[in-house]
Amino acid sequence: MGHLDVKQLKSPKDKALYIHHLIKDLEALDIMLKRGLIEKEPIRIGAEQEFCVVTNRFFPNKNSVEVLEAIDDEHFTTEIGKYNLEINSDPLLLKGNCFTQLYDQLKSLLKKGAKVAKTKDTKIVLTGILPTLRLKHIGDNYMTDKPRYHVLNSALKSSRRESFNIHIKGVDELNLIHDSVMLEACNTSFQTHLQINPDEFVDKYNWAQAIAGPVLSSCANSPILFGRELWAESRIALFTQSIDTRANSFIHNEKQSRVSFGVDWEKGTVTDIFRDHISRFRSLLTSDAHDDSLEKLDNGEIPKLRALQLHNGTVYKWNRVCYGVVGGKPHLRIECRYIPSGPTLVDEIANMVFWVGLMLGQPQKYANIQEKMDFKDVKNNFFKAARNGMETQFVWNNALISAKDLLIEELLPIAETGLKKANIDKADIERYLTIIRKRALSNNGAQWMVNNYRNLQKSKTNFEALQNITAYMYKHQLEEITVDEWGLFDPDDNLKIDVSRIVKHNMNTKMLLVDQKDSLELVSNIMKWKNIHHLPVINKKKELTGLLTWTDLIKLGDKDLHLCVKDVMTRNLITIPQEEPIEEAERLMRIHKINCLPVVRNKELLGILTSNDL
Repeated sequence: MGHLDVKQLKSPKDKALYIHHLIKDLEALDIMLKRGLIEKEPIRIGAEQEFCVVTNRFFPNKNSVEVLEAIDDEHFTTEIGKYNLEINSDPLLLKGNCFTQLYDQLKSLLKKGAKVAKTKDTKIVLTGILPTLRLKHIGDNYMTDKPRYHVLNSALKSSRRESFNIHIKGVDELNLIHDSVMLEACNTSFQTHLQINPDEFVDKYNWAQAIAGPVLSSCANSPILFGRELWAESRIALFTQSIDTRANSFIHNEKQSRVSFGVDWEKGTVTDIFRDHISRFRSLLTSDAHDDSLEKLDNGEIPKLRALQLHNGTVYKWNRVCYGVVGGKPHLRIECRYIPSGPTLVDEIANMVFWVGLMLGQPQKYANIQEKMDFKDVKNNFFKAARNGMETQFVWNNALISAKDLLIEELLPIAETGLKKANIDKADIERYLTIIRKRALSNNGAQWMVNNYRNLQKSKTNFEALQNITAYMYKHQLEEITVDEWGLFDPDDNLKIDVSRIVKHNMNTKMLLVDQKDSLELVSNIMKWKNIHHLPVINKKKELTGLLTWTDLIKLGDKDLHLCVKDVMTRNLITIPQEEPIEEAERLMRIHKINCLPVVRNKELLGILTSNDL
């Protein structure tokens, strides 16, 4: 949002005052457009580099503010999660070697951040979704202690009137009800900005919508969340649902999520796009820093349109319209928000170069794209790309085409033409577009991560596998070798992971559960069929109530199998939390002479740890 002094919009007086400034901002923007005050050239680019801060064991850390204060550089700023930070690049003129300049600046800043983070026993990681995230990391205790985040959380919850319901189905399935917007902290992006000539803004915005699906298919990099294989770019589904102010019982009042691709092609002027957002999405926040935009214009000043920018900061379109003032001159730009962070800085810049090249190279045959493609095809392309990445079949120009063929045969040549037209250095064009081409022929970040996750699961627990994947990305994120050249890696190849183990490293989460009222005869046969020696027993509230062991059945013999599980199970259980050191689990098993420890959080069963697991 850019405002740290925001407050929730509650009282009728505050609402009336805010809306008054909002309407004036729209009128002022219209006037600036008609007078030709909006800058048309030169064109500038910029980027927001989000990243994760992790412990030496590659788990999310909670010290981003401490790290930020130690870095002491205005390019760095906070994010909603205590394990996220962001770098804002300097605006650069779109010419010559601007992309190499951007790469050099971001690399220098990332190295600076990493050097300071190391003094705090912290590492920084570039990734769309941190693989080692767990449910405990989305609690409010991990929210950055800045007023705007807590105010936003309160405003969204108040607007929604019930908890956020997350349902994402891929190879695995995630069902989650959560009472906070902290799920947003799971998403880490590389947001790219391109200044747009106001005279062609709407046409360029519609073109940005058309190319979004193919660009996303190439750069998808976030297939895993909480250990589950979901979409190739799971950020798209997660962010959409984590900031959704629509409660199911009120959905008729607000048809579109605040995080959205849109509902149709845009028409009119950029002001009409803002008007549509204001019509669709209720204002949530306000600030004491609003100006009278019309009065400023009358005085020969350029207004910052603070009320409009504050509203725009709570509408999260994947291609977002932005207004800004640099050096006293107002400009318009499109912010591309769907590109993920990582897995390498070079990959990120390649994604940006590809997108900017396509934006600049829009050929005449695709002018007025809204007359040539169905918006529903374009929107469907975007979500298919989020689900399937490079395996997507697109509807492009009314024909079906694979992601690989569309990228190589049509879009890469368009991007190259656009970059040449902007006089971008030939070496930069070749370097970065070659990365996109190679990715189309081999693998993107999502494919690489899934391949390694499945391979590592053959010899390691899910928890270990995710820790190793994160360690590998950390090791290679600032190197020149891009993800298209990454293959299956050896986890013992000098990843330098802190080897202190906790129960979660070894526990088994893929377990059969039985109800305490289940038939003992059936359950005993299941244990024989599956060669299981320990079965956790739960009640109708899914709480752990006991453990049925092979020893319990041996003591019983073949008699009384008509009993229920609860009649025979062991009730007074020795349990352990998942965060405990593995040595503590070994000690408990030894002194109590047992071979199995249920792993619990309160009364919830998380897994079991047996002597074989050790």
